[in-house]
Amino acid sequence: MTISHAQLNAAIEALRLVLPFTSPADGVISRFFRERPKIGSKDRAFIAELVFGVLRHKRLLDAACAPEATPRRLALAWLVRNGYNPRMLEDITKEDERTWLGQSKAINRDTVSLDIAAELPDWVVGALQSEGVADADILSIGQSMTRSAPLDIRVNTQMMKRDDVLARLLSDGFKASATPYSPYGIRLEGKPAINRHPLFEQGTIEVQDEGSQLLGMLVAPRRGEMVTDFCAGAGGKTLLLGMLMNSTGRLYAFDVSEKRLTNLKPRLARSGLSNVQPQRIESENDTRIKRLAGKMDRVLVDAPCSGLGTLRRNPDLKFRQTATSVAELNAKQASILESASRLVKAGGRLVYATCSILPAENEHIVRAFLERHPEFELTPASQILADQRIELDTGEMLKLHPQIHGCDGFFAAAMTRKS
Repeated sequence: MTISHAQLNAAIEALRLVLPFTSPADGVISRFFRERPKIGSKDRAFIAELVFGVLRHKRLLDAACAPEATPRRLALAWLVRNGYNPRMLEDITKEDERTWLGQSKAINRDTVSLDIAAELPDWVVGALQSEGVADADILSIGQSMTRSAPLDIRVNTQMMKRDDVLARLLSDGFKASATPYSPYGIRLEGKPAINRHPLFEQGTIEVQDEGSQLLGMLVAPRRGEMVTDFCAGAGGKTLLLGMLMNSTGRLYAFDVSEKRLTNLKPRLARSGLSNVQPQRIESENDTRIKRLAGKMDRVLVDAPCSGLGTLRRNPDLKFRQTATSVAELNAKQASILESASRLVKAGGRLVYATCSILPAENEHIVRAFLERHPEFELTPASQILADQRIELDTGEMLKLHPQIHGCDGFFAAAMTRKS
């Protein structure tokens, strides 16, 4: 593909807007395109691919562009490492740039430090090393996060069986396969506009990563139970829980954000569920929560976290989070788990989950909670999944990684309040 000055300049401008990392990159790019409606679809695809490609590989590109990693140099360095040799860029580069680009290729993963080779911040690498994670595993984790994530969907089995949905998608020309662990998941190749498909519009399918589906299956709600999704967000796990409950019982969807709950409403309408009650709360100590103390059969706490397990989708997060911001999140995570635990009745289940790979947000929070609350005991995640015929054993707690399981990085621990 030949690149024009206009294409390159537009991509550089988009990259320049993203690089301060003051807002999520996907939102910045969306706004960039809205403000420039004359940019065609092919050019949009090129711009998005370049910007997110730079973000995925920015640590190595920074090293290659040293001492001055400008948006233009970053863009050119990414291009020559992704199928464009300097000669192909002759029309849009100067001679000294082509010379530098040829020299920059000597900077590769074998010549840089572990944090740069793994495309992770040095504080993340340090945090993992302090927990005894081997350098080779850190490299594998980081490298897996530089690859674009596939598109996973979940079948609403109240409307249609997975095999039937899969057959329909294949007949419609999608490259699709059943997910290896979730019995409700389908994985699609590429980035198809699935939200325009009739099955999506009818509520038969929802976009949801397989790892996220498995978190809901750890909750394993039964028909007729009282269940709470404590940090419901836009409701992906809420809809799964409601489906597992066969739209019976009562399912509370709590969140502090009115906007997120508003985004749940159209999804809820499509799903056909009638047992979900979305409610905005002021905080984890809202009086509405206190009224439900000791009444819940199941409580899911999908806690606010660094999101470092989702770098395949949100590569800018590694530049927007810091060790300090994670420490602040730890206090919030502990407080939310503390409050949510009060809802669980004797014999009930509490599931704490994040989309982080950091033990400080995961095992540390759970272990500290269990030390403070001997009335709760850890229930092996592998056993809960095995009871649902899912053969996935990552130890007593669920730990998912892209390089092993093919889904986003997730963590979850299931705890039971003793009778």
